[in-house]
Amino acid sequence: MARKETSENPGRLKQIALTYKMTKKVDSKVGLVVAAVGIVTFGVFLAIGFWIDHPIFLGILGFVLAFLAMAIVFGRRAERAAFGQMEGQPGAAAAVLENVGRGWSVTPAVAMNRNQDVIHRAVGKAGIVLVAEGNPNRLKSMLAAEKKRMARIVADVPVHDVIVGTGEDQVPIKKLRTKLLKLPRVLPGGQVTAVNDRLRALGDLMSNMPIPKGPMPKGMRMPKGR
Repeated sequence: MARKETSENPGRLKQIALTYKMTKKVDSKVGLVVAAVGIVTFGVFLAIGFWIDHPIFLGILGFVLAFLAMAIVFGRRAERAAFGQMEGQPGAAAAVLENVGRGWSVTPAVAMNRNQDVIHRAVGKAGIVLVAEGNPNRLKSMLAAEKKRMARIVADVPVHDVIVGTGEDQVPIKKLRTKLLKLPRVLPGGQVTAVNDRLRALGDLMSNMPIPKGPMPKGMRMPKGR
């Protein structure tokens, strides 16, 4: 057991170091900000400790809370940096959806056209959410076609559509997860499962394409949109 813990710790430290390097490329002040948060938090608690004549107790508490505050601030800035790098990249929305949390079933690329405009589907207690990324003008017709296709078997389920982007009426990639989690929950867990089962009958783009699994062959043409 001791050997296992010893081997895991260097891996975690290496991961943290790698995350810091990646974040610093986008956010050059991350180190200074995190350090400042830790120093200020510890300093405040230590000062209070001297004021009430309990410097050791408040100092220890301040150290623990300073470490926690540094971890929270670093995590948020690292997440923001990651979203910044993902912005505008094909498939970024699918990556966010896959990590949206428990209670959601995600099917990437249920529709795609030759321009690589793509629609992903997420199903949860809020109903069905179609998340589209690409050219907004082309995506509107694709979303309408996908809704029509689904209406044959899930007409009684709420359907939301989201276009990822920075334009008007679009949702930035960094706010996509929050957008989904804020949707009102209207379906019980059992109905979510039933909806998923019915939607699986439609299949998805990747399972319906007659291509081998693995990396996409170079020069392969994407199918036309429906």
